[in-house]
Amino acid sequence: MENKLFKNCKKKTLILFFLLLILLFGCVNEQPNNELEEQPESKGKLTIGAKDFTEQSLLLTITSVYLRENGYEIEAVSNMSSHDLRSALVDGIIDFYWEYTGTALMLYLNEEGENDPETAYKKVKELEKENDIYWLEKSDFNNTYSILVREEFSKKYEITTISDLADYIKNRGELKLASETEFYKREDGLKGMEEAYDFHLSSEQVIRLDSSLTYKALEEKRVDAIVGFVTDGNMQNLNVVALEDDQSFFPAYNVAPVIRKEVMEKFNDLPEFLNNIAERLDNETIRTLNYQVDIVHANTLEVSRNWLKEEELID
Repeated sequence: MENKLFKNCKKKTLILFFLLLILLFGCVNEQPNNELEEQPESKGKLTIGAKDFTEQSLLLTITSVYLRENGYEIEAVSNMSSHDLRSALVDGIIDFYWEYTGTALMLYLNEEGENDPETAYKKVKELEKENDIYWLEKSDFNNTYSILVREEFSKKYEITTISDLADYIKNRGELKLASETEFYKREDGLKGMEEAYDFHLSSEQVIRLDSSLTYKALEEKRVDAIVGFVTDGNMQNLNVVALEDDQSFFPAYNVAPVIRKEVMEKFNDLPEFLNNIAERLDNETIRTLNYQVDIVHANTLEVSRNWLKEEELID
């Protein structure tokens, strides 16, 4: 009797199991085939690089979102130094990134910088062809360096130009400057500026900080001047004066997508997508985006998507 009951239970269990399989199979088959057909076929995979500051993170995110929306698979590599990023491009580790004309001319090509944005762009574009590296359209935003002081400091000592600051240093000698590390080390940075404006700061007078901390040091009066960028979001938040570069020392640093030749030839529509972004960027735009991330502390992805929607590049 127990044997018979066991067999009946086993039989019912098997029947239920097969019914369940049929039900599941039927549910899968009932899914509309057009859902699969609606998924766009991948155009391919691209690896994008970026440097280690907010503006580059925004450019990376904006580009990644836009290209994903247009069928590309994207791998993002961020927080790299200029030298490492350039090497990654040359070695084929990344496919493209956003670079600055002045940086490429002086740091990679050992050329003199150019103050005129168009001259700098044409020069770097032509020289890079020899390296099988192509510069797409440059944007109108010029992220050149700027020396910033507190407004009260500027008024008190009548300092409105870098020449005025140089005279202050030579006559008083007590100034402290906060500089991000790369500017401190580069030939087109502090050393070159000292030569152009005929002044000198001792190592004790220069505080090397992450660029995000220099403004805080200025606000707290731990330093008298800082090295900033024209597109810094902090410039919209603090009472600072950007000193006039009256000797035209700082070269143009317009940003553009920089891409390996083989990548550009493989993906025919990629230049158009990247140029769509570049042509919409200027100093005010990128400064506002930087401000939203650095000061308002908005999410970089959210800021990037909102801008793309405002520009009608994505839905």
